[in-house]
Amino acid sequence: MSDVRLAIKVDVDTDRGTRCGVPALLDLFDELQIRATFLFSLGPDNTGRALKRIFRPGFFSKVSRTSVVSTYGLRTLLNGVLWPGPHIGRRNAAVMRAARDRGHEVGIHCYDHIRWQDGLASMTRAQVDAEWGKARREFERIFGAPAKTAGAAGWQANYLSLAAYDEANLLYASDVRGTQIFFPRANNVVFKTLQIPTTLPTLDELLGRPQYPEARLVDQYLTWMQPRQLNTLTTHAEIEGMSKFDLFRRLLVQAREKNIHFLRLDELARQALVERANIPVCDVLAGEIDGRSGTLAVQHCS
Repeated sequence: MSDVRLAIKVDVDTDRGTRCGVPALLDLFDELQIRATFLFSLGPDNTGRALKRIFRPGFFSKVSRTSVVSTYGLRTLLNGVLWPGPHIGRRNAAVMRAARDRGHEVGIHCYDHIRWQDGLASMTRAQVDAEWGKARREFERIFGAPAKTAGAAGWQANYLSLAAYDEANLLYASDVRGTQIFFPRANNVVFKTLQIPTTLPTLDELLGRPQYPEARLVDQYLTWMQPRQLNTLTTHAEIEGMSKFDLFRRLLVQAREKNIHFLRLDELARQALVERANIPVCDVLAGEIDGRSGTLAVQHCS
């Protein structure tokens, strides 16, 4: 067996991604005997409200690179604008439970994706608790048990959201971009909920860029995955499960051929927590990631 280990996180952002992308990924993972971590958006799909991001630096270049309409579908891009956003949890509970029943870890991505991604930085403690509380209640309604993990929409995290996680007694969270497993510190407060960062670039950060031609992306990803380092890949049901399904399948097939070992994020968390005293404390700061517009939570270790 290869010494390379890879944990895959699937962020599910939209109603369409839940209905169409998740079942496709479940079948693919079954075919290749891979188990992953699925994080679900649980409330209204208000994707259309993301149009306000047109004023954000880098937004237009990303839109032009990633074919947003073909990825998300025109109807999804109008959700929450021309009509009320469909409630993802109420419409897709059976699909979500299928992920759990087929051996995958399930957790919370958010309640309202747009509200969290675009609004967390300006939320009060009461607003964070209310939004997070709605996600927790909907998750428990669907799965019959409290969530043990979460990964924030758009990698948006701060000391208020980290405090909410601590109160929920999560096993771990995956909110940030970074290089190693750590305990997060924000506003000079160290939090007890372990963080497992996304270490690899996401597919939508690479697509359409001349230095990363699509025909060579599989080889590029396999080159980035190395032994004796944390390899975590965030995927999206709307991209890897739909518009770029064939590309993602090629990546997984070739990874299998190279005997890369796949595991769920909760397995990484439990393994790390065996030696809790050796886990570093690192700051969670707002920063930028190449290929993605706006700021997001990044790991900074001194």
